[in-house]
Amino acid sequence: MEYIHSSDGSPSSSHQNPKSTAKWAASLENLLEDPEGVKRFREFLKKEFSEENVLFWLACEDFKKTQDKKQMQEKAKEIYMTFLSSKASSQVNVEGQSRLNEKILEEPHPLMFQKLQDQIFNLMKYDSYSRFLKSDLFLKHKRTEEEEEDPPDAQTAAKRASRIYNT
Repeated sequence: MEYIHSSDGSPSSSHQNPKSTAKWAASLENLLEDPEGVKRFREFLKKEFSEENVLFWLACEDFKKTQDKKQMQEKAKEIYMTFLSSKASSQVNVEGQSRLNEKILEEPHPLMFQKLQDQIFNLMKYDSYSRFLKSDLFLKHKRTEEEEEDPPDAQTAAKRASRIYNT
């Protein structure tokens, strides 16, 4: 079976993946599942002085996947010291924070930060995420994506073939 290749050498297909910006705009969940989306969102949050929110969320996601008890204790302490302690370098603003203390670190479990992570997720979803979608950073990325993509009907298979085979 022969494939017609696009100008960049990759197989051309009429069923292209949805553009990343379209996926990011569909939901915060989609954005956070895409490493490039996370990178762009972090850039945006850095400008808003709230990058710690996404960093906390990511740290919690990583923490939930931890199996080893000793590693879990280390990661729990790191999350607490970085984001939740009153002396935290990147403190997040969550309800009930003043009641948190280091005792919670003695018996860590995968979902110990879930309520706080959910609070931060909702804060991002209903606050920063909507601003991100209107930001120059997002809109510029979206424009770049659209410019890289040829309009689907502008190139028929015959035109692509003639370009490839110089006919």
